[in-house]
Amino acid sequence: MTLLVLAAGMGSRYGGLKQIDPITESGEFIIDFSVFDAIRAGFDRVVFIVKEQNLEDFKETIGKRIEGKIKVEYAFQSLDKLVDADKIPADRVKPWGTTHAVLCAEDVVGDDSFVVINADDFYGADAYAKAAEFIKEAEKSADAHYCMVGYRLGNTLTDNGSVARGICETDENGMLTTIVERTKIYKEADGASFEDENGEKIHLENNTVVSMNIWGFTSSVFAGLKKHFDNFIDDSEREPLKSECYLPNVVGLLKNEGACDVKVIETSAKWYGVTYHDDKPGVVASINALIDAGEYPRGLWK
Repeated sequence: MTLLVLAAGMGSRYGGLKQIDPITESGEFIIDFSVFDAIRAGFDRVVFIVKEQNLEDFKETIGKRIEGKIKVEYAFQSLDKLVDADKIPADRVKPWGTTHAVLCAEDVVGDDSFVVINADDFYGADAYAKAAEFIKEAEKSADAHYCMVGYRLGNTLTDNGSVARGICETDENGMLTTIVERTKIYKEADGASFEDENGEKIHLENNTVVSMNIWGFTSSVFAGLKKHFDNFIDDSEREPLKSECYLPNVVGLLKNEGACDVKVIETSAKWYGVTYHDDKPGVVASINALIDAGEYPRGLWK
């Protein structure tokens, strides 16, 4: 199984890969813990999706210290990959979102089953173990069975600004029924809220199940992602400079078409992330508490 890590946005979010701050005394980043947990869950390869211009910095800061622990490969996301030149707006700079990122790795992933994660999110060991268990069973079926590890919204908010989350609904069997990516979700005293397409404020409860972009797929997913990404690119009504093709939305479309089903896996793990610089102290304290409790060794790769 492959761990597919979405890391093409790391340079822009952190002001350059060389400026990434470690979160432990041993110098680990959040991604070190993700790879460590994946190895313990039985993954044998990690593929990092990065900007090609960041490759050497990425290898120096992250890649080389896990080489020898797990097979490491790289894929590149760029604005013009998989998109015809005449369909790229002249002033557009940013790539096309998380669906595009996954598609940029198809040639590297090949026929392997894989789990997608964000590079800067801490998901917890239980999430990887359960996703790996699901994928091993899904590989035995000719049908397209995928999974998503679901978190409670209240455990994924920040006091320092807005977040983007895939808002999910499930049936009585824990199967995904709807998922919609919502941006600019703000924490409130009794939950959270966002504004819909009509500018109406929508309240969300803290126990709302959300996607944190940890998905389990077999390789069958690539064909469906490509179809809907091409539709996105051809959509004349999308915002040309900033619109993105979000992975949760596309998975929702595939499910609605009957092309797959999606199991929402509940996890006992707690999510941590550094969406904003001011989030870091809390994340550092929480992860170091896990180390103190013996859930991780002091110095992952020693």
